[in-house]
Amino acid sequence: MRISVSSDMDEGVARLVVAELERRGHSVVRHGALCADERDDWAYCSEAAARDVAGGRAEQAVVCCWTGTGASIAANKVSGVRAALCTDSYTARGARRWNDANVLALSLRLTSAPLLTEILDAWFESEPSQEPDDQDNIRRLGRLEGEASEPPMS
Repeated sequence: MRISVSSDMDEGVARLVVAELERRGHSVVRHGALCADERDDWAYCSEAAARDVAGGRAEQAVVCCWTGTGASIAANKVSGVRAALCTDSYTARGARRWNDANVLALSLRLTSAPLLTEILDAWFESEPSQEPDDQDNIRRLGRLEGEASEPPMS
């Protein structure tokens, strides 16, 4: 699988993410501090990775910043992206299953090497739910992306 990875810092967890994804056989596209030719601010590099997913240049992305919050917010501004900030394997599993998340956001501060392995295991072992209610929620997200304001559907 082709996966874009962005980080606003070239250190610890960011390097581990790239190494672990490559060890698992994935092709990695680097952005931000992981790529010498790019701006490394979290909003810019997270957008670049998210645009890879939205544009079909990558199937998924992993975006990182100190807390993971900014990276998640920036990625979610790109149409077609469903980024989830995951701090544990349970959240990663649920993000893939119930939210069909295609971008994993990680905290550089909180994610240890063992925790990273658990999160990635859960992320890649999980598939999006085919339950009608779950699929309806995902379709609703797609409709919300293009709407400035609309009354909630009941």
